[in-house]
Amino acid sequence: QLACCCGTAACSLCCKCCPKIKQSTSTRFMYALYFILVTIICCVMMSTTVANEMKTHIPFYKQMCEGIQAGEMCEKLVGYSAVYKVCFGMACFFFLFFLFTIKINSSKSCRAYIHNGFWLIKLILLAAMCSGAFFIPDQDTFLNAWRYVGATGGFLFIAIQLILLVEFAHKWNKNWTAGANHKQMWNGLLALVTLILYSVAAAALVLMALFYTRSEGCMYNKVLIGINGGLCLFVSLVAISPCVQNRQPHSGLLQSGVISCYVMYLTFSALSSKPSETILDENNQNITICVPEFSQGLHRDENLVTGLGTTILFGCILYSCLTSTTRASSEALRGIYATPETEVS
Repeated sequence: QLACCCGTAACSLCCKCCPKIKQSTSTRFMYALYFILVTIICCVMMSTTVANEMKTHIPFYKQMCEGIQAGEMCEKLVGYSAVYKVCFGMACFFFLFFLFTIKINSSKSCRAYIHNGFWLIKLILLAAMCSGAFFIPDQDTFLNAWRYVGATGGFLFIAIQLILLVEFAHKWNKNWTAGANHKQMWNGLLALVTLILYSVAAAALVLMALFYTRSEGCMYNKVLIGINGGLCLFVSLVAISPCVQNRQPHSGLLQSGVISCYVMYLTFSALSSKPSETILDENNQNITICVPEFSQGLHRDENLVTGLGTTILFGCILYSCLTSTTRASSEALRGIYATPETEVS
């Protein structure tokens, strides 16, 4: 166990019951585990319920917060600003190892040994970086600058999620289509799953139109729902067009169905995050529009978005770390299928 945590030995040495996996897979799994651990800590920091429970059940909570200089009621350790600081430390940690592993062509090199081991030391380094972010001077300037970095990173991460979903749907469609050559049952399952995906996307589109729009106002919501619904229809038509089928024979409605569901989730996320609009009713009183009536004051739609986003996030992370990085999988995104699967270093 010491050899795994503090040295370069494989983590399978820690427990005999661990399955035998490739060193590259175990390394991806450990880095994903670090990422998930920090993400859970961030979720706890953002939760007002957890903060209130800590105030209620921890003795001498106020004195403890003042002792560690975290504010009178530990304001510096909760909320979005604390999450920004923790994520800044995590981003620095992964960026450091990104630079450290550039031009590594063999797992026998010295840098590869460090990359594939020393997990306890890396955990201590990650904790130190996340903690050190709380001591950055001029916090207001840092938070304002980090918001733009976060927005850019969020855009790139959505693009990465789309690539992973396309690759996953491609493999899924390819495997079930190959199975249909032996049993027609796979064709039926493929059609059933595709129908379910489009039913979910269509139902989400209708529900968003019902709950987030009204006859007067909500123009932004109407435009957003209409454009994204039209784009999903356009992508579906492109996926089955003759020119695409000739170039990519494994393309089909399954891929576009997966992407349509993901686009509906992103649309729902945007609508729930948008500030609510107010208008004057016939009694000259302000009323809130363009939000579901059941969510007013309860944030149920925001909680649902958070739950769905966390599930998709963890699913993509686990898929990317458990799936081997192969030339065939990367070339599949460009429509090349003849290359045999060989692992990239």
